[in-house]
Amino acid sequence: MTLGELTRPDFPILTRRVHGQPLVYLDSAASSQKPRQVLEAMQRYYEHSHANVHRSIHTLGEEATELYEAARDAARGFIGARFREEVIFTRGTTEGINVVARAVAGTLRPGDEIVVTEMEHHSNLIPWQMVCRERGAVLKAVPVTDAGFLDMEAFARLLSPRTRLVAAAHVSNVLGTINPAADLVRKGREAGALVLLDGAQAAPHLALDVAALGCDFYVFSGHKMLGPTGIGVLYGRRETLERLEPGMGGSEMIKEVWIDHAQWNDLPWRFEPGTPPIAEAVGLHAAVEYLEKLGMGRVEAHERELCRRTIEALETIPGVTLYGPRNPELKGAVVAFNVEGIHPHDGAALLDELGIAVRAGHHCAQPLMKRLGIGGTLRASFSVYNTSAEVVRLAEAVEGLRGAL
Repeated sequence: MTLGELTRPDFPILTRRVHGQPLVYLDSAASSQKPRQVLEAMQRYYEHSHANVHRSIHTLGEEATELYEAARDAARGFIGARFREEVIFTRGTTEGINVVARAVAGTLRPGDEIVVTEMEHHSNLIPWQMVCRERGAVLKAVPVTDAGFLDMEAFARLLSPRTRLVAAAHVSNVLGTINPAADLVRKGREAGALVLLDGAQAAPHLALDVAALGCDFYVFSGHKMLGPTGIGVLYGRRETLERLEPGMGGSEMIKEVWIDHAQWNDLPWRFEPGTPPIAEAVGLHAAVEYLEKLGMGRVEAHERELCRRTIEALETIPGVTLYGPRNPELKGAVVAFNVEGIHPHDGAALLDELGIAVRAGHHCAQPLMKRLGIGGTLRASFSVYNTSAEVVRLAEAVEGLRGAL
């Protein structure tokens, strides 16, 4: 039995029909579906243990705190962080990047440089644009080659004594390119820069060891890795976090307050102001346990095989253009493509009529679209519950799109 066949019964939504057709959900890069284990864990929390955390000595408060902090320990193990203090809960990848941006902003001076790449999601670009505009810093971008890879020689040339931070996707949300994260970190840190990796498209699919990578920050979202919306993880090296001032203020992130100043709380709570996403942390914990039970090596192999089958099927269809690496060994669980004569939005609508859910548009990566010379793409993306039979249905439907013109 394949991994997709094994896991499908755990996902209630996959039993529904769309336009009278069995649902084929190929949009997990935008948001994955949730197994019963996650749904039940969150319901159990709300029914039996809900209270605010860190503030009460009553039974429910203590239970909620234990569940919340247990989720932090689970996340630490999942990504290979050295210390639980290095795991900060956020609302998602976007907020995690913004937390870092606000903290780093105060360290920048006019003329300092931040290096991003042409393939970044807007969430890993706009915050740095805002910081550079505010602080008089300079934003530089690593170009993307025609084959869909980062130009690492250009990256080395862009680094300078003024480079303060490198921010790059671990896996491209459009091309699927698995970037050389270890090289990006090593070269960035050799230049004296902090390095942030956007792991939104990597954490759900690849085994992670952030301590071995050596990055200063790693961010990802729960809802793309079988967990709930509204929670993400910001990993920060303890040595780096201890040097930075929090950029958001409020309760929970303080130890003692006077009218004109305050003393920050210990890590990680100094970067978690306000009531945190408690139920969502419980759900994330269940998602981590689910993925770890499957084994991330098995997850990666399953999704790589689905990518291989999709690429092989689509590249034989006349009028179909594929984007990004063709070698599935160098690719995450994403296949972007266009069909000649069909706008991506029209293509997605036609596929939806057949019960097939794909993404269409610029995928929040407009600079990359400009680099590719296109307005957008269709995008099929995979998770543990997808099957080779669904790839066949996609390929047959795409082949039929030309006839819909």
